[in-house]
Amino acid sequence: MKKLFLASSFKDAADIFEKFEKNTSGKTVTFIPTASIVEKMVFYVNAGKKSLEKLGLIVDVLEITTATSDEIRTKLKSNDFIYVTGGNTFFLLQELKRTGADKIIIEEVTAGKLYIGESAGAIVASPNIEYAKEMDSVKKAPDLVSFDALGLVDFYTVPHFTNAPFKKVAQRIVDNYSSDLNLSPISNNEAILVENNLAKTERS
Repeated sequence: MKKLFLASSFKDAADIFEKFEKNTSGKTVTFIPTASIVEKMVFYVNAGKKSLEKLGLIVDVLEITTATSDEIRTKLKSNDFIYVTGGNTFFLLQELKRTGADKIIIEEVTAGKLYIGESAGAIVASPNIEYAKEMDSVKKAPDLVSFDALGLVDFYTVPHFTNAPFKKVAQRIVDNYSSDLNLSPISNNEAILVENNLAKTERS
């Protein structure tokens, strides 16, 4: 049974998460900030971390570009939850594949571990991330050979829908891809909750 919490901005959707996952006190979360390391704006990483700590979670940072394969495996398998922050979706997928973290995450989430994806972390849970080209630069992932992603869900999250500075870009993705893909656009104050193969959108 897969359980996922997909958001545009975790800080703005933390109250939805609190209702969704009531048992957070003292739990450990593997926190992957990798998508943000190629970006200039990274304030959301700290904001997400603080929001998790406020909920009583113990944050265990895993930066997969520099971690050993043992570290990656141990943290992803032993901690209670997995959290993937925003940033560049293509760079994130490149590094998840390069390190083999993608396979471990798929395995753990399929076995029932809660996956929390914020922005790029939500997009990468989709079957394929090519649709995010409008939002993120593919050039930041020169070694990425396939856009096939984690496939944890069968829909395609469009984060920051109606929110600056991504308002126009998110709308363009919806206009260009809605006839071919099962898109799920969410604003910064919304989250997609997945449980028992059912997905629903909640507003903060």
